[in-house]
Amino acid sequence: MLYVFIGLGGLVLVGFAVFAIRLYLVALTDKRIAAFQNDLVVKHYNEVQHIYDQMRGWRHDYHNHIQTMKAFLALGQDTEHTQYLNKLDADLTSVDTMLKTGNVMVDAILNSKISIAKDISINAKATVPQELVISEIDLCIIIGNLLDNAIEACLKLPNPKARFIRVYVGRHKSMLYISVTNAIDSRPKKRGQGYLSTKKSPSHGFGLSRIDRIAAKYGGFVNRQTEEGAFATEITLPL
Repeated sequence: MLYVFIGLGGLVLVGFAVFAIRLYLVALTDKRIAAFQNDLVVKHYNEVQHIYDQMRGWRHDYHNHIQTMKAFLALGQDTEHTQYLNKLDADLTSVDTMLKTGNVMVDAILNSKISIAKDISINAKATVPQELVISEIDLCIIIGNLLDNAIEACLKLPNPKARFIRVYVGRHKSMLYISVTNAIDSRPKKRGQGYLSTKKSPSHGFGLSRIDRIAAKYGGFVNRQTEEGAFATEITLPL
């Protein structure tokens, strides 16, 4: 009887040790993913900040640009004048196509994701309040993961014309409201009240769990739902 008791106790200890090790590995992997995502956000931020600096520089040099074009015309250098205008037009186009939310870090992640979403129709409207309870890094991680999932789902559709993503970020009463809706080829699988990730990488599912944990951290709410041909995620966070 004593041997049976000791044997059961040993199994319990082994089971507990395995569970603890698994939790540790999950936490370690999650921390590495979080650090990687944080580095990406900073990188995107620096890129967009550089574009903003270019825009401010262009406005500052506006008078110089006018004088240069006048000089080309006065000297009859039509070819050089046209080339100069084309260069300025290209610079302005790269700035004008950017989505501006009022928050440079959110601008960075949104514009970066939109720029890589080739052959996907994207309708995005975003305004971020100046005062936020959530940290900018956490907000960008939420938006970045939502868009990563949306882009991946759209690219599974063989017909590019069927691919779409709708993004909305804005204030709703005393809450920050985030909504991302995307086209899907089939209804995602569910486990209990949650949805299963379809990613085949070793880090599959971490994006969804990261979103849920960050929202819970700030007392927010996450709602995911499907309809015919579309998957939507809504997140509300206190302001």
